[in-house]
Amino acid sequence: MEVKNGNLEAAIDQLLNVEKQMRFAGDVAGTKKAVTDILQLCFEAKDWKSLNEQIVNLSKKRGQLKQAVTAMVQQAMQYIDETPDLETRIELIKTLNSVSAGKIYVEIERARLIKKLAKIKEEQGLIAEAADLMQEVAVETFGAMAKTEKIAFILEQVRLCLDRQDYVRAQILSRKISPRVFDIDSSKEKKKPKEGDNVVEEPPADIPSLLELKRIYYELMIRYYFHNNDYLEICRCYKAIYEIPSIRENPSQWIPVLRKICWYLILAPHDPMQSSLLNSMLEDKNLSEIPKFRLLLKQLVTMEVIQWTSLWNSYKDEFENEKNMLGGSLGDKAAEDLKQRIIEHNILVVSRYYSRITLKRLAELLCLTVEEAEKHLSEMVVSKALVAKIDWPMGIVCFQVAKDSNEILNSWAVNLEKLLDLVEKSCHQIHKETMVHKAALKV
Repeated sequence: MEVKNGNLEAAIDQLLNVEKQMRFAGDVAGTKKAVTDILQLCFEAKDWKSLNEQIVNLSKKRGQLKQAVTAMVQQAMQYIDETPDLETRIELIKTLNSVSAGKIYVEIERARLIKKLAKIKEEQGLIAEAADLMQEVAVETFGAMAKTEKIAFILEQVRLCLDRQDYVRAQILSRKISPRVFDIDSSKEKKKPKEGDNVVEEPPADIPSLLELKRIYYELMIRYYFHNNDYLEICRCYKAIYEIPSIRENPSQWIPVLRKICWYLILAPHDPMQSSLLNSMLEDKNLSEIPKFRLLLKQLVTMEVIQWTSLWNSYKDEFENEKNMLGGSLGDKAAEDLKQRIIEHNILVVSRYYSRITLKRLAELLCLTVEEAEKHLSEMVVSKALVAKIDWPMGIVCFQVAKDSNEILNSWAVNLEKLLDLVEKSCHQIHKETMVHKAALKV
């Protein structure tokens, strides 16, 4: 319907009368058509002010039908990209946002509107405002929203929190997504919704696939753990990315990821989880493509002392090349932490082969001064990575585990049992020999 500017108000009034009749008659289809026609008239006339006014007025009509409000919001959302300037676009989004606020039947549309507004704020450099806007919406409670759209929305919330360096809130939001959700086989046929169930809407075309969302999720978690220098968790995130089929099929993608897994696995402090991951990675056949890293992991598994200077000379170039590869550099403290891990490995090796050793000899094996060796040993004892005691006057380190009274008593009981068993066997042998000799004398 084409209307000249002068006749716009008259045409709107005419349609408003039609809308009123349809609304009071309870005619859903007629009311929806009337409200969408009103908006279409305003749009074609490019009268954005009237469009905003009509959206607010129509939504406030007495007994307005839910279906009509939904149709009106969905229709107006199509005009957002057609707005002539940014100010008009923001005004239209805010109008639609205020109309849909508190209405559960347009909650998905409201979430999409807030996402658009947050993107505009971010482009203007207002990261904090964009993050606050996104956090107003709890999409995890929306039953009709598609799973991929929910995940994408929460990931956007996490990203904005990380951009504003709000790491606490980023962690809270990231926990709304369970990593197991990415492992569900999407190829399985979708179940048909039963009668009475909420019909799940199809996600918009710009929402990534589940596997792509998995990669985005773990990349954001890497950013979060990188802030805390939690190397083991970073390694686990890269391992999850490495297991995505699209990454595994392309050597140019999985080689940089596998390199990162190896580096962060080495940088992680020694514990059962790290040890388990280290052994499982050595079984990966793809490591043969990067033999230097296979050798490095093998050195850490082998209980032999590693010379730090020779190791650093061999791997310094590889270490510095990481900044030019996927994920960027390993961090400012990474070189120091790598040296720390090698020292810890060497101390564990020494504790395996020695029950007692002098501090001077320990320092020689570690290629450190006595003071540095003592410092690193003390840190490992405090973190409960190993058990050791230092005899300061004698300068001797004892790696034996201190036994409690029950263990000592048990060891004594075992020793006594062995002794009595030995005495009994000896008596039996003596008695046997005596009997044999008595028999021989009788003959």
